[in-house]
Amino acid sequence: MTDAVVVGGGLAGLVAARHLAESGRDVTLLEARERVGGRVRTAHEDGYTFDRGFQVLFSAYPAVRRELDVEALSPRPFTPGATIARPNHRSVLSDPLRNPTAAPQTVFNRDVRTADKLRVFKLQRELAGKDPETLLDGGGQSIREYLADRGFSKRFVERFAAPFYGGITLDRSLGTDSAVFEYTYKMLSEGEIFVPAEGMQAMPDQLADRARAAGATIETGRGVRTLDAAADRVTVGTGSETIAAESCVVATDPATAAELTQTDTIPTETLGCVTQYFSLPTSKAPSMGKRIVLNAADDRPNTVAPLSTVAPEYAPEGMELYSATFLGSQSADDETLAADVYDALSSWYPAAGFDSLELLRTDRVPLAQFAQPPGFRTALPDPEAPAGPVALAGDYTRWSSIQGALESGRVAAELLQ
Repeated sequence: MTDAVVVGGGLAGLVAARHLAESGRDVTLLEARERVGGRVRTAHEDGYTFDRGFQVLFSAYPAVRRELDVEALSPRPFTPGATIARPNHRSVLSDPLRNPTAAPQTVFNRDVRTADKLRVFKLQRELAGKDPETLLDGGGQSIREYLADRGFSKRFVERFAAPFYGGITLDRSLGTDSAVFEYTYKMLSEGEIFVPAEGMQAMPDQLADRARAAGATIETGRGVRTLDAAADRVTVGTGSETIAAESCVVATDPATAAELTQTDTIPTETLGCVTQYFSLPTSKAPSMGKRIVLNAADDRPNTVAPLSTVAPEYAPEGMELYSATFLGSQSADDETLAADVYDALSSWYPAAGFDSLELLRTDRVPLAQFAQPPGFRTALPDPEAPAGPVALAGDYTRWSSIQGALESGRVAAELLQ
């Protein structure tokens, strides 16, 4: 019998395994896939780097700073702010204090009124001194209601907040709890958003290395089908064998966790997205800089990211790599979505030539986040909800984010130590 079994090798499970091992426990982590990472995955093909869906790391997340060696990831940061795009029109909205070179563009931006810019800076100052966890305990209204109550104009909401926070929450209607807005806005104001030079998979790979260095055993290609918990022990079944342990962390996807632990409060309403990847010869590429491009006109697509400008390692020499993200499941086929991207880019950058734009890959991600309407945190499962010496770990015990996943792993491990 081992001391502890961790079921699931995503971010939460890897962090839990490391902390349990560091406390002196004999730990075995079982992951059904052949590689750790869960929802965070990267493929390398023909010199291109494809993350599974558009994902970034927030350097200011407390759990990122605690659980990762950020510098070892070789971070490639985006420029703060965003480019607001409509047909035949683009403008830049940035933080002049963090990106002084963009100050004139922001000051003279006509897509956002001066009063809204002042409200942005005022909110930044208000949130600067607040504890992040306290912010998560607040909320209770939608992001759209929150912005309206603070006096932000409809123009600001529709041209900036809807596409920008639609990309973060996968909800362009801004129906997500305002606590998520306050938390992420504070993180954006205090740090960078970046991708690792080798892709997002570098993050779970580093977490796995740290868990192994602490003494944990990680076994991939071994999914758990059953879990039986008594008062003082747990037995998990893989289909070919059973493993007895003194305790267990269940860090799988929500549906599997609910089935294994019989916990009915795990959220099952999910939000998805579709991300397409495109190549374009550098000689024909428009100058986008390192900012995310927001579609202020509609959601076809919601955002475009100049990935290889941010991280040159993402594309072979002489080529550029872009990602375009559509919110929701999308019934249209890949070619129709790609045509929408072509039309949008051509209208935003009419002087550029996109005839050589090539669709390389489409990732349809049905489970990217769980729904987070106002008050959602009151309905989330307690990590100690399962019977016996079993703890839940997953962002669905906190809030839907990399921060939530990393933090939940630490919390689950501490419960079982």
